[in-house]
Amino acid sequence: MLLLAAAFIVAFVLLLYMVSPLISPKPLKLPGAHVVVTGGSSGIGKCIAIECYKQGAFITLIARDENKLLQTKKEIEKYSVNDKQVVLCISVDVSKDYEQVENVLKQAQEKLGPVDMLVNCAGTSVTGKFEDIEVNSFERLMAVNYLGSVYPSRAVIATMKERRMGRIVFVSSQAGQLGLFGYTAYSPTKFALRGLAEALQMEPLETKLISETSSVCQAEQVARVIVKDGVQGNFNSSVGSDGYMLSILTSGMSPVTSIMEGLQQVVCMGIFRIVGLFYLGSFDSIVRRCMMQREKSESTDKTE
Repeated sequence: MLLLAAAFIVAFVLLLYMVSPLISPKPLKLPGAHVVVTGGSSGIGKCIAIECYKQGAFITLIARDENKLLQTKKEIEKYSVNDKQVVLCISVDVSKDYEQVENVLKQAQEKLGPVDMLVNCAGTSVTGKFEDIEVNSFERLMAVNYLGSVYPSRAVIATMKERRMGRIVFVSSQAGQLGLFGYTAYSPTKFALRGLAEALQMEPLETKLISETSSVCQAEQVARVIVKDGVQGNFNSSVGSDGYMLSILTSGMSPVTSIMEGLQQVVCMGIFRIVGLFYLGSFDSIVRRCMMQREKSESTDKTE
């Protein structure tokens, strides 16, 4: 049995070694590259723009609030590495009108050249129990979190394919890897991004799915990981030990971009599944306990 397992692992490694030249994309050089960041006026989007600008990239920032965009532009320009770099600001809602998104991205490419990397950061969230969330919130989140990534990607992908060069980064979430209590409106929109990224990966373009934690205090750390893995061409990226475990557990039919990544998934999947079951049990216990406490509190209030 041990010999059979060893033979399987050896055969798997050899297979990955043979296909690795096909699945490992060439690193993207950021100096002089044109990077577009949606949702770039704050949070992770702003930090990504700063990280790229520090490496010599030209930046197009897209967001709705023009005043915040101009403030962010001034902040980013402090990190310039040469006097040729440009930060272009575009105020537009990327989730409403595809033609408008397409037009502004054409204008950006006329000024700064073809898009080398698009980072889709635009997003929002609404939390609450399923029956308490307004129906229009489901529609709004799907528009912003999903279509807000579809429209910019659709606007630049043709040029990328023509040039045989480009990166599209989707910023997902741990809530896009497993369903969480209170995130019935948000979580499905991030699951949709994963499906989009995996389907696009089968087309002749290097598409990247980045999974991140949503804590604002980690924005700079998340941005560094996104930029590094986006440049290297990794399909799936994560931040923190829990993010790493989830990326292994939910790898499914996702492509790998290195031999080591494939080996880690094969070796760790079973172990992490056991740990994951423990976490799921803990989550369910916490939810049940909170509901019991709430019901007890409500009944006490009624008797008083």
